Amino acid sequence: MSAATLPAAARPARWSDLLARLDTPLLLTALTLLALGLIMVASASMPLADHQFNDPFRFFRRQCLYALLGLGLGALVLRLPLDRLQQLGFTLMAISFALLVVVLVPGVGKVVNGSARWLDLVVLRIQVSEPARLGLLIYLAGFLVRRQVEVRDTFFGVGKVMALLAAAGLLLLVEPDLGAAVVLTLAVMVMLWVAGAPILPFILLLGAGVGSLYLLITLSPYRLARLTGFMDPWADPYNTGFQLTQSLMAIGSGHWFGLGLGSSVQKMFYLPEAHTDFLFAILAEELGLVGSLVVIALYGLLFWRSLRIANAAAQRGHWYGAYLTIGLGVWLASQAFINLGVNMGLLPTKGLTLPLMSYGGSSLLVVCVIIALILRVSLENNEPPLQTKNREARS
Repeated sequence: MSAATLPAAARPARWSDLLARLDTPLLLTALTLLALGLIMVASASMPLADHQFNDPFRFFRRQCLYALLGLGLGALVLRLPLDRLQQLGFTLMAISFALLVVVLVPGVGKVVNGSARWLDLVVLRIQVSEPARLGLLIYLAGFLVRRQVEVRDTFFGVGKVMALLAAAGLLLLVEPDLGAAVVLTLAVMVMLWVAGAPILPFILLLGAGVGSLYLLITLSPYRLARLTGFMDPWADPYNTGFQLTQSLMAIGSGHWFGLGLGSSVQKMFYLPEAHTDFLFAILAEELGLVGSLVVIALYGLLFWRSLRIANAAAQRGHWYGAYLTIGLGVWLASQAFINLGVNMGLLPTKGLTLPLMSYGGSSLLVVCVIIALILRVSLENNEPPLQTKNREARS
């Protein structure tokens, strides 16, 4: 029997049908950020790539490859029903913890700049905090659906989530990766709030978080140096405040409309990590305040569409999609906010990339999957009612 003769409900969904039901503003916004990111990675990385590899487009080509892989992976995820994803939640959670543990094994995890965050695979180096956080949020969304009453009415239900978060956060801090731990905590807290968790656990979690941050900063010399450098970077502009002062000079040099694409001065070996963590500073220098506001507006639109999709899922009673979308949306928004805050001197350096824009394979691949998952929720939000499906199947 051919696909054309199958009942409508049994036919495999065609790409034209899927695209017609997707959230178009979210998709176009993500693609715009991705395209702009590729342009800025090419511009910001050319001097470094030419100096290190005698190939000015090395980082750009690799980022294009990551983008193609991310789009392909996202296309596959887009075909995955949320019911099936929910069933995989426990397995993904177990894999997430396995990654966070394995990367800490001496000789297995790759140490870069004093942090054991990476695993070297045959063709790709992955930063384990990226897929690990995604797996944890996928599992927690399903947990909140299964234990919704327990989470709303008892402290014990929230305590289970907090224990899981504490275990993951501790492993992230051992690497150390404070930025990833902060983003994960924010996403989980918002998911709990949306699920109707009582206020007391949030107060306890906030107090524990503030106390932990204080201890981490005061007991770690490099974190204390980051904090003091952030609070007054001009006090030591050639040491602890060097990166931030160079970033601020890049942003200030852009004025209204920037120096022009490719005309940055700070990318000429003045600003470290110009194509990764501090890509926004180069963008502000080359495209000015107007370009910077456009990028900020695009991230705001991305978050707003995520909220709309989560709200639509909740109204249809698709709580798994609602919890998952709100968690992933907060992840993207908080990571973008922290990265922009670091570039502008509003927050201490966290080592977080700008989603969809900064150079980095692990981050780009995972963010593409995140966008695909949110689009999958929007797709299922726009599915016709079951009665309509049954009538189509009988016709």
